[in-house]
Amino acid sequence: MPETNKELVKELLERGIDKVYPSKEELEKALLSGRRLRIYLGADATGPHLHFGHATNFLTLKRLQQLGHEIIFLIGDFTSQIGDPTDKASARQPLTRQQIKANFKTFKKQAAKFIKFGWGGAKVRFNSSWLGEMSFADVVRLAQNFTVQQMIQRDMFQERIKADKPIGLHEFLYPLMQGYDSVAMDVDLEVGGTDQTFNMLVGRDLQKKYKNKEKFVLTTKLLVNPATDKKLMNKSEGGLINLDDSPEDIFGKVMAIDDAGMFALAEFSTEMPMAEIAKLKEQVEGGMNPRDAKFKIAAAAVELLYGVEGAKQAQENFVKIFSEHDKPTDIPMKQLAGAPRQLVDLLVEVELAPSKSEARRLIEQGAVKIDDVKKTDPTENIKIDGEILLQVGKRHFLRLSRP
Repeated sequence: MPETNKELVKELLERGIDKVYPSKEELEKALLSGRRLRIYLGADATGPHLHFGHATNFLTLKRLQQLGHEIIFLIGDFTSQIGDPTDKASARQPLTRQQIKANFKTFKKQAAKFIKFGWGGAKVRFNSSWLGEMSFADVVRLAQNFTVQQMIQRDMFQERIKADKPIGLHEFLYPLMQGYDSVAMDVDLEVGGTDQTFNMLVGRDLQKKYKNKEKFVLTTKLLVNPATDKKLMNKSEGGLINLDDSPEDIFGKVMAIDDAGMFALAEFSTEMPMAEIAKLKEQVEGGMNPRDAKFKIAAAAVELLYGVEGAKQAQENFVKIFSEHDKPTDIPMKQLAGAPRQLVDLLVEVELAPSKSEARRLIEQGAVKIDDVKKTDPTENIKIDGEILLQVGKRHFLRLSRP
């Protein structure tokens, strides 16, 4: 076995990894045995974006693919309709098939930043292929493999019981469905965050019962702020960095992360060498401004998805906007025809706000400017004569003109 493979396996089993079932030693032996393992990572299509919390898993898959193993990226188009109860204080609202289809449309493109698809590369599969074909009798037989007592052991269910909150019967089915994915694809290893441990171990049990086969489970650490123990990639907390964000957005969002969480992002979700991360930690502890360390981490985050040139351009734009109070040199242009429209509608139309409510909030908070003039009235009619410069926040610029 080449020495480079041993080094890659060592990094694979240490960087961003929490636990391996049954053990790291057993998985290491399997990875170095010369046997090609079938490995999968699943993602439910509950939203259109994957984020930097997912990058930890994709980087793990990238290393496994470099070792020559078979990779499957599973889209949970069926399980998305049930809703994963993990970390949820209440049942998820079910999604329609149309919503799910729209959400996973860009998943492969985002995953392709890390792993290779196509001939001889990773495969994309959808669990509706087998779960959608199961009869009610099949589901009953599947459910016979577990007890209510086993399901109720889940922490979030215990918390709901204590809080006198309901648990939907369908929520017991979710780990069974995810677990059956392992059987249907006959996998050797499943990769996922620590929040998925219960579901992945259900798959390990089912693989043993159905196939008499040991399935490895590799859990990755979640991106959390060690000072608060809250997830860094949390939409409700305002810290979400998507894998399809622009280089400038990624750079700026990393710079906005709390200092205490920046090294977790560097270690788990970038390819910055561990020796360099250790050196930065030492320098910060020795008195270096944490902002200087974060600047390098932000560059590594952009480089992961957009390469060296993308990181360089994002750095330059960040310095222009925040340090020199200047505007970026490559402001995109969009042409708009038609009658004047209200500012709140304009922001949504040009995709500088995801919804009218968010557009209204941005305007009322003074985050919107037209030709450097702050606009605070969401209902103001904006007429495009000639060319205007629209700015939202400190990073988003768009030139608008008539056709």
